[in-house]
Amino acid sequence: MSQTETQPQRVIEPVSYADFAKDFEGFSRDLGASFARYGFAVVKDHGLPQARIEAALKATKAFFAQPPEAKLPYKVGMAGQRGFTPFGIETAKGNAHFDLKEFWHVGRDLPKGHRFRAHMDDNVWPDAEVPEFREAVGWLYQALDAMGLKLLEAIAVYLGLDRHFFDPTVDMGNSVLRLLHYPPTPAGGPNIRAGAHEDINVITLLLGAEEAGLEVQDRDGRWIAINPPPGALVCNIGDMLQRLTNERLPSTTHRVVNPAPERASFARYSTPFFLHFNSDYLIKTLPSCIDAAHPDRHPEPITADDYLMERLREIKLA
Repeated sequence: MSQTETQPQRVIEPVSYADFAKDFEGFSRDLGASFARYGFAVVKDHGLPQARIEAALKATKAFFAQPPEAKLPYKVGMAGQRGFTPFGIETAKGNAHFDLKEFWHVGRDLPKGHRFRAHMDDNVWPDAEVPEFREAVGWLYQALDAMGLKLLEAIAVYLGLDRHFFDPTVDMGNSVLRLLHYPPTPAGGPNIRAGAHEDINVITLLLGAEEAGLEVQDRDGRWIAINPPPGALVCNIGDMLQRLTNERLPSTTHRVVNPAPERASFARYSTPFFLHFNSDYLIKTLPSCIDAAHPDRHPEPITADDYLMERLREIKLA
């Protein structure tokens, strides 16, 4: 088997969110072990109402079904962090070919005068085109933001930190919900739906997509197809948390490959939530993650906003 061949038979064993309340220590241990091994975890029984998830997805599909002239006025904001980003722009770091996708970003609403307003634009909403979009998608943002904070509680305990260590570090973070549309794929060509990359942020939460394609690169270089059970949530470690933990929790390379020929005419939709630190949070290696066998790999601290902008330039969004 070649080093780039997909190996679908490996399975990331799901952990049940029901254990968060029943056996928090066990949940934390199992979640953390999955992250330490793969950089990814699959969380089942998350409890988010499926009807509301489907309403958000329906509104997402309705927006992307609009013609380009209806979508382009929503291309606004700083570095594509709000509103619409058209097809053919985002390019994975180090990749010569752009990804086969377009997307919409929803971020945190800030009050007037907030110290982070220089880093976060106001949201825009396609109220005229899709009246239900704001309510349906706004709910999904809030639901995943709250779920992310719960998962960070478990991660903190796994790392030997206070359970609520992360609460004040992300409470006003520059977190973004990305609504992704991968159109039907052309035959041939070098572009794929999402080139191999790592996420920039703290953790990413992803509800299951209708179409397959997500793959994670294992330690031996082979690719694992991620096909979570229906209703499950996929979560992965981002570069910010990898850096904070001295790479104890790895930010793993992943991609979205083009479909098999018989599925090439089907679009793919996905809704990753990128949870971020507060803009002024100083990402400085946790002392508990440094020892003689694991010297500090990132001795120079950097603020979350500086790190974000550095990485957005690398992927051609800034």
